[in-house]
Amino acid sequence: MAGQTQNIPFAIDARMLGREGTGVATYAAAMLDALERAGRAPIRISDPSCGRPMERARTIARWTRWTDALVDRPRRLYEAPGRLRARDIFRLAQVHFDRHGKMLRLRAPGLAGIVHWTYPLPIRIEGWTNIYTVHDAIPIFHPELSQIDAARHRRLLEALAAGAEHLLTVSEAARVDIIAALGCDPKRISACPPGLDVAAAPAAPLPAGLEAGRYLLFVGSVEPRKNLIRLAEAHLRSGSPYPLVIAGPDGWRSAEIAPRLAAAPGIVRLPYVERGQLMALMASAKALVFPTITEGFGLPIIEAMQLGTPVLTSRGGATEEVAGGAALLADPLSTDDLAAQIARLGDEATIASLGAAGRARGDSFTAAAFAERLDAIHARLLAKSSATD
Repeated sequence: MAGQTQNIPFAIDARMLGREGTGVATYAAAMLDALERAGRAPIRISDPSCGRPMERARTIARWTRWTDALVDRPRRLYEAPGRLRARDIFRLAQVHFDRHGKMLRLRAPGLAGIVHWTYPLPIRIEGWTNIYTVHDAIPIFHPELSQIDAARHRRLLEALAAGAEHLLTVSEAARVDIIAALGCDPKRISACPPGLDVAAAPAAPLPAGLEAGRYLLFVGSVEPRKNLIRLAEAHLRSGSPYPLVIAGPDGWRSAEIAPRLAAAPGIVRLPYVERGQLMALMASAKALVFPTITEGFGLPIIEAMQLGTPVLTSRGGATEEVAGGAALLADPLSTDDLAAQIARLGDEATIASLGAAGRARGDSFTAAAFAERLDAIHARLLAKSSATD
């Protein structure tokens, strides 16, 4: 495909690049890496106002943004080395959508190209091929498990589906859900699972009181969707001799969950773990236990598998798809089933089998594999564009 893309610029929004701690940020970094591996030299679409201003400056910016959004007009992107930039475009796009129900239009200098928006932002570059990643349809199908306004989110996704040249999502399960939610043409959305390389964990000491191979690990924020109350109860019922370590920050509605976890026997909370230490923690765990209620993908599954750590995750949906037969599965809504599967993690033959199967499965989700998937999608879009010219 090198000949087709030789003179075509590629771009990616820089909204989440350089951040850590969320699946969306990890996905954005993986997308940037995949584009670079494919020889795209992507331009970053950046917003220099994305920092955290002082309170007075924030109030002025909010007032200015609402005033600026009164008029539905294109905004100009300006060139900088390796970047196209404009002030406040990401937040302005949200306000503009609320006012007008339309995408914020941008105009870029130079040749038209392909831009990847790594999150469903109500924004587009005129004349370019705009590709949006929609990670899941959870706010629509499970509004009780999401803090996102379901009605607004549906309007936003419908606007994207109507105006985007293509949509990406992170699993076939998510693709099926998005098509069902929006009724969009299945040909206009592709499942393109992300990839990353976690071949070896950095050398980092374990937190005090933890021994390698003698604890179970959950990774993720404390919120209802992560199923932690049921997991804590199942862990207790299983009779497992290994403590359950919950590594992740307080999230939405954590005030309802965190005190119950603190009172549960055998639970160790680690509210913040730097990524290097998190990977070391994952590599040394007896197993990753990740029985969430619903996911668009489930990055910790792949991170654990690439490190050779056995995985227990939810039956059905994206988690079972990503696990690909290389993990123990449990009904996330059945405490008894979860307890039974956790008990199986005490069997060394099961642990060895899961570790080997997981390593093999992890090879399907490398950075190189992600780059190849993206390359194939670009080829299809460019072939389609050439056929209609």
